[in-house]
Amino acid sequence: MTTDTAQARRIDLPGGEMLAWSDLRTDGPAGGGPLAALAARVVPAGARVLLAGPHEPAFLDRLAHAEVTCLLRSHRDGVALANLAGDRAVRVIVGGPAGLPAGETYDVVIAGSGLDPVESVEGTRLGWDGVLTTLIGALRPGGTLLLRQDNPVGLHRIVDVSPWYADRDDAAWTIDGVLDAGHPANLDQLRGRLTDAGLTPDACFAGYPHPAAVTALVATGELDRGASAGLLDAVLHGACSGGYADRCVLQDPARLAVDALHAGLGSALAPAWVVLARRDAVPGADRADLPVVLAQSGPPRVGVIEVVAAAHGWHWRVTDPPARAEPTAGPYASRTAAHRDAGALTGPVPTGRLLRTLLLDACLRRDLDTLRTLLTGYARWLDTYALDGKISGAPALAGADNVVVSGDEFGVLDPSWQATAPLAVDVALARTLWRFATVLLTGGYAHPWSSTLDLAGLTVVLGGMAGRELDRTTVAAAVETEAAVVAALRGLDAKGRLKLADELGALDPTSPPPGPESYQQLREAWLRQREELTRVRAVLGWTEDLLTSRERALRRADAMINLLNGSVSFRVGRLVITPARWAKRAARSAKRRLRAALRRRVVREEQQ
Repeated sequence: MTTDTAQARRIDLPGGEMLAWSDLRTDGPAGGGPLAALAARVVPAGARVLLAGPHEPAFLDRLAHAEVTCLLRSHRDGVALANLAGDRAVRVIVGGPAGLPAGETYDVVIAGSGLDPVESVEGTRLGWDGVLTTLIGALRPGGTLLLRQDNPVGLHRIVDVSPWYADRDDAAWTIDGVLDAGHPANLDQLRGRLTDAGLTPDACFAGYPHPAAVTALVATGELDRGASAGLLDAVLHGACSGGYADRCVLQDPARLAVDALHAGLGSALAPAWVVLARRDAVPGADRADLPVVLAQSGPPRVGVIEVVAAAHGWHWRVTDPPARAEPTAGPYASRTAAHRDAGALTGPVPTGRLLRTLLLDACLRRDLDTLRTLLTGYARWLDTYALDGKISGAPALAGADNVVVSGDEFGVLDPSWQATAPLAVDVALARTLWRFATVLLTGGYAHPWSSTLDLAGLTVVLGGMAGRELDRTTVAAAVETEAAVVAALRGLDAKGRLKLADELGALDPTSPPPGPESYQQLREAWLRQREELTRVRAVLGWTEDLLTSRERALRRADAMINLLNGSVSFRVGRLVITPARWAKRAARSAKRRLRAALRRRVVREEQQ
C-alpha cells in the first residue's frame, strides 16, 4: 500500500504505522553529532543504507553519498522526513520491522536510537531479539550494523533526580531496566547477543553524556587503557558539563564521569554504547580508519573533532559539518575576545595528565610542595610564550582544564581556542588561577587554606605559590577577561555578556558551582552558608558584648564626672583656675600685639 500524498513516491505504508505518535527529536547535537560523523565514516560511497528508527534529519546530510531508506513507525515523522529530504532519493517506510520488503538487503543498517523505537505497537511485538534478527536478515553478507544501546545503570541514571522506574510519560511504555531480561544489561551481554545472532562485534564506543544527546564517543578499549589520559579527562568532563547544563541532577555528572574514568569504569558507566558489528566478517579485516574519539564541543561551526590512533600516539582530525549545519550569520561571527580555529587541530595530541586533576589531587592531599611545583612550572611555561609582557594565541587561554602535564613538561591540549588580542601575562595567569579557585571553593573541595578566603583572596594566594605577586586589581581584570572570553566562545550578545559578567562577579565561596543544579553540591553550598552564618553570628555576638561593656564603662565615667562637678573642691578649683585662664589669655594677646608692633617698626626703618 502506498500513500496518495505528494510524497507517494517515497513513503510506503506496509502496515503497522502509528498515526498519532512522533519520535522525532530536534534538540540533539548540531549536525547529528559524533554518531552521524561515525555513520558517515562507516558508510561507503554508493552503499545502500537502512536507517532503522528515528534519526535527526542531519543524518541525511551526512549520508548524502549513499542510497538511504528510512524505517519509521510514526506516520507524522515519515511525512516530515520526506519533506526535509526534498529532491534527494530518500525512501521512507512507515511501519514495524515486519514491513521491510522481503528480499531487500542493505550494505549498512544503522539503529542510532536503539531497537525499541524501531518496533511499532500496531502489530505483533517481536521484542529486542526479534527486532535484531529482522534487521540482521536485511543485512547483506559482509554488511555492517551500527547499533546504539542504552546502559540501564549508566551515569545518566545515577545522576537523574527521578528514578527510571517511576517514568509515566507516553514514551515510557517500555522501560528497559536491569530487571528486563529481554534487553542486554551490560556491554558483554550486548556483544554476546550480537554474536549469538550471527554478527561479529568489531568496534565499540562509549557514548556520553546522555543517550538522547551523545556529544562524545570514545572507543571502549582506549577508555579502559587510558584511565589517566588528559584528553579523555577533558573530553568526558566537557561533555558532561555541557550536556547537563540546564538539568537538575543528584550530583555533578562531570565529576562522576572523571572519577569513573580514573577508576577504570568509564565504559561500564557510560550512558550508552555504540557497537559496530559485521555479518560474515572477512577474517583478518580490521577498522584501522575508525577514530578513537569523536567529540563535539564549542560553536557548531567547528563540527566534530576526531582523534585517531597513529604509529606514534594519538593525532587530531577534524571533520567538516554539512553546509546546512553551519550558521551563515549570527553571534558566532563575533570574535571580540576569543575564537576557535579548527585548523589548529593538527599533529599529535599531547600526552600527560590534566593540570586541573593534578591540582585538585594535591589540594585534597594538602600537598603544598606539589601545588607549588605545578603552579610555578605553569607560570614559567606561560613566560616562554610572552613577548613584551603579553601572551597571545592558544597559550593565552590555556587554563588548568586545557593543559596537560607530563613530567616537567606542559602543553596545550586543544590549541583551537585562540585569544584574539594579546593578554598581559599576569592577567592570563590570574584568569587560570581564578577559574581553579572557583572550582575549588564553589565545588566544596577540601583545601589547605583558610575557609575565610574569598575567590579573589585565594587567587592571590595561588599566585604567591606560583611565584607572582598578584593583587585584587589584577584579579578583577582577569574576571572581566573571563567574561569576555566565555561570551565570545558562547556567541553571546552584549546583553548576555553583561549578565554573564554580573554572574561571575557575584560568585563567592558559599555559591553553588556554575553549571548543572546538583543536589549534592547545593547541599554543600548550604552547609558552607550555614558555617558562614554561624561565624558571622559569633562575630556579631562578640561585637555586641564589646559594645555593651564599653557602654557600661561610659556610664560609670559619666556618673563620676557628674559627681565631681557637684563637689566643693571642684567649685573652689574653678574659682582659682578661671582667673589664671583669663590672665593667660591676656598675656597671649599682649604678646601678639608686641610682635606686631616690632614688625611694623622694622618695616619703617627699612623703608627709610
